[in-house]
Amino acid sequence: MGQTVAQIKQMLAEADAEQLAALERTLAADERKGVVSALAAARKRVAAQAAEEERLAGMYRFQQELAAERGGSVVLGLDEVGRGPLAGPLAIGGVVLPAEPLIAGLNDSKKVAPKDREAIAAQVKEHAVAWTIQYIQPEEIDSAGMTACLRKAFVQAIADIESQGVVPDVVLLDGNPLHLDPREVNVIKGDGKCAAIAAASIVAKVDRDALMCQLAQEYPQYGFDGNKGYGSAAHMDAIREFGLSPVHRRSFCTSITQPTLF
Repeated sequence: MGQTVAQIKQMLAEADAEQLAALERTLAADERKGVVSALAAARKRVAAQAAEEERLAGMYRFQQELAAERGGSVVLGLDEVGRGPLAGPLAIGGVVLPAEPLIAGLNDSKKVAPKDREAIAAQVKEHAVAWTIQYIQPEEIDSAGMTACLRKAFVQAIADIESQGVVPDVVLLDGNPLHLDPREVNVIKGDGKCAAIAAASIVAKVDRDALMCQLAQEYPQYGFDGNKGYGSAAHMDAIREFGLSPVHRRSFCTSITQPTLF
C-alpha cells in the first residue's frame, strides 16, 4: 500500500536538500493535489534555507576578505546601540568571532525578530573569541556630546578586547569614519554585511534592552520596557507630565521640556 498524503507531507517537511532531491524523483508521477502542493512548499523552504546559508557565509567571507587585504585574519566588529533615545545609556558592542561555527541568524539587529535576538546573543557569547559591551551614561552624553562619547566607547571596547588577550588585525566599524584606531575600517550598513559587526549589534541591543526593562521598574511612568528610551508619543507625554528622570538625556529633551508660548 502506498504512503498517504499526510505521511508524504511529513517527510517533505523534514527533508534536507539531498533528501528532497530523492523524494522528488520518487514522487515525480504522484499527481495527488496534496503531494504536488507539499513538494512545492518543500522546494521553497529548501531554497530559502540555501539562500540564508549563502547570505550568512557571505557575511563571514566579506570580513575575512577585508582582513586578508590588510595582511591579517583577526577581525573585531564594533557597533553602537542607543544613539538616538531620550533616555538610557549609549551601548557599544564589540565581538571577535571564530571562522567556525557560523552563527545562524546573524544580521543587523533591527532585522532580527526580538524573540530571536536573545538566543543569537547567547550563541555569540558562547562561541566568540572575545566580546565586550561598553556603556556611556546619559550625564556624560549631555556633557561631552554624542560624537565624543562614541569615540570614547569604541576606544574602551578595543582596549577591553585586547585586555582579554586578543589583538585585532582589523577593527570594523559600522558607518562613517571616526579615526580612532589605525586598524579602523568603516563599512556602511556593516551590520548587514559583516558577521562580527552584526554580532556586536545584537549583543549590545539585547543587553541594553534588558537594562531598559530594569530601569522601567524604577521609573514605571515612562514605559521604558516598551520604548527602550526612544521618543514615542507616550514617552514624551510622560516627560511633560512627570518631568525628567535621572536616566534621561537632558540635552535630548529640551524641545519637550521647554514651556510653549501659547
